[in-house]
Amino acid sequence: MKTVAALLVFVSLAIVATEGQPRLGNQRCLCRDAGVKMVKPKLIKKVEIHPISPSCGHLEVVVLLKNGAGLRCLNPESLFTKNIIKRIANKTRSAQ
Repeated sequence: MKTVAALLVFVSLAIVATEGQPRLGNQRCLCRDAGVKMVKPKLIKKVEIHPISPSCGHLEVVVLLKNGAGLRCLNPESLFTKNIIKRIANKTRSAQ
């Protein structure tokens, strides 16, 4: 009986200890790969920037295309994407 009680206490402590740990294999990123390097600017309807979060370990830049053409993930390392991020940052600074 003492063995069963000790085993239950051990299992309970193990569950509590691992409950708050991040799961590396269970990330919920929107972009499956690195993304495209460029999209024609006149086709972009909306830009969404998703920062690093507990659910996704990298920066994601997603653009909504005009005429219902869908979403595209942009490569955050490309020069095109860096320029878009810089323009958005400048617009938000000037709007404040």
